Amino acid sequence: MSELLSICQKPITADSNTSLDKIISILLKNNISRILLTEDNSNVGIITEKDIGLFLLSDDSEKNLDDIPASQLMNMFTSVDGSMSVEKCVEIMLEKNIGSLGVSSNANGLVGIVTKTDIVRYYSKNYSGKHNVGDLMTISYIAMNSDNSLKDIVSKMIEEKISRIFLKNEKGDPEGILTFRDLFHVALEQGNSDAVLDNSDGAISVIFTRKGFLSESGFGNTIVGKDVMTKSLESVDFEEDLAVACDVMAQNQINGIGVRIKDKLGGVLSKTDVLKAIYVENNSK
Repeated sequence: MSELLSICQKPITADSNTSLDKIISILLKNNISRILLTEDNSNVGIITEKDIGLFLLSDDSEKNLDDIPASQLMNMFTSVDGSMSVEKCVEIMLEKNIGSLGVSSNANGLVGIVTKTDIVRYYSKNYSGKHNVGDLMTISYIAMNSDNSLKDIVSKMIEEKISRIFLKNEKGDPEGILTFRDLFHVALEQGNSDAVLDNSDGAISVIFTRKGFLSESGFGNTIVGKDVMTKSLESVDFEEDLAVACDVMAQNQINGIGVRIKDKLGGVLSKTDVLKAIYVENNSK
C-alpha cells in the first residue's frame, strides 16, 4: 500500500441539496472541516468549513439556513491517483490553495480523501528534527479585544481574509481564539430563528429579524467575542521541533496554534505552514 493510501481517510458525504444547517451539524458532530457532495451517488463537489464560514461572515439576508442548499456554496473537487507521493500532493494543494484532495484507485474509483490534518500527522511521523516552529511561523497575527462585538470581530476577519482571530483582554493578554466553528454554533442557535431577542438595552427588549453576523440591529451587534470564543489557547515555544507542534494540532484537532517567544504570544503556526515545510524540504535538495 502506498503512503498516500495509508494516510487518507474515508470521506463523509451528503446530498448536494442538503440544507446548510444540516451540513453545519454534520461538520460539528464529526469534528471535520469538509464534506463531499453527491448527486445520484456520484461525487459532484465539496463544501468546506471555510466556504460556509466566509458565507456566514458576509450574509446579510433574512433567508434561514434550512432554506439554503449546500450546492449553493460547493466547489469543484480535485482527485489524484493513490500511487502519488504525499510530497507531490502537498505541492498540488499549495499550488491550488486547497485543503484536501480525493484519492482514487483505477479499480475502485474514489477510495478516500487526504486533508491538511493527514499531512500534519505525516510530517510528525516522517520529518521530526527537520525544522523548528520558528522556521515556519507567521510572526505577525491579528487580534482584537474579547469585549468587541461579534459584528466588529467578523468585519475584521473579512478585512484580513482570515479564518481565526486571537482575542485579548483589557490588559492585552491572550484570552481565547475565535474560529469558524465558534461561529457555526452561533449560526445554529440564531440562524434559524425568524426573530432575535436584543437585550442590549436593559430597559427594553426589541425583536429584530435575522440579518446575519454583520447586522447593526441583530445578534451580530449584541453578542461579544468572549461569549462565543474558544477559551483554551494551545501554544508551543518558537524553538520547539515543528513535529511537536504537529502533534499538538493533531491531538487537539485544531487548524492553528499560538507560538510563544519568551513566554509571550509572538506569532501563529498553521497547517498550511506545515505543508510549506514539506515543500521546502523536498525542493531544496
